[in-house]
Amino acid sequence: MDVGFIGLGAMGLVMARNLCAAGHTVTVYNRTRSKAESLVEHGAKVADAPAEACKGEVVITLLSDDAAVADMVFGSGGVLNALAPDTVHVCMSTISTALGERLTEAHTAAGRAYVSAPVFGRPDAAEAAKLFIVAGGAAAAIARCQPAFDALGQRTFVVGEEPVKANITKISGNFLISAVIESLSEAFTLVRKYDIEPQAYLDLLTSTIFSAPVYKNYGGIIAQEKFDPPGFKLPLGLKDVRLAIAAGDETNTPLPIASLVRDHLVAAMAKGYGELDWSVLGRIAAQNAGLE
Repeated sequence: MDVGFIGLGAMGLVMARNLCAAGHTVTVYNRTRSKAESLVEHGAKVADAPAEACKGEVVITLLSDDAAVADMVFGSGGVLNALAPDTVHVCMSTISTALGERLTEAHTAAGRAYVSAPVFGRPDAAEAAKLFIVAGGAAAAIARCQPAFDALGQRTFVVGEEPVKANITKISGNFLISAVIESLSEAFTLVRKYDIEPQAYLDLLTSTIFSAPVYKNYGGIIAQEKFDPPGFKLPLGLKDVRLAIAAGDETNTPLPIASLVRDHLVAAMAKGYGELDWSVLGRIAAQNAGLE
């Protein structure tokens, strides 16, 4: 199929490459053109402007936050005005429910198809095409996108015909991940206080009652203190926890654990850890306990 891809960060670059590898015709756009040009050898076409990527069957946008998505979609020469009548816009960014609703309303008013499809998975999962895709939107629009989703992930979960349901599913999932990281950070700090070797503790945990990948992956990072290079940078983690708190505020849903995690992420930012993985919460817990 003919796919446009806008936004070639750590995730987007490998995802666009996987679309090329799957035999799709891929047109890519990125503000830093060199990233787009690196995909030419994989068969991609480079667009000079976002509009050039919006004329195929599907155009995927994968940008860092609400501001970047809103600017790309609603700005001058943006995606919404450039969409061909039969092109489905798929937003794979983790964005607020408020922006999710705005995007849905704007596409409906313009008579254009819109699907929200954020993903679960770090860059290594993206490179292996093992992402989990959470899709919300009209069934027919999602079905049209499925060949692209199949090239990017191991499974697509359809959560309803309202795109915002995909947004809140992703936000709540990332909040759960942050809570796991926080609890792992505190647990590892506690056992270190009793001179238990972190790797041995990790092996015990992940070989018994906490065998899920999230515990193995983040537990390993915290045990080894390998916060660099980041798979998911601290500011993005802070952004997502704030999105969860905002969604809770909109519905009078208290999220006390989210508030605690946010404060620890803010502390990590204040200490200058913004370029590290968000699992640097492990370092914050250790510092609070006087270990570093």
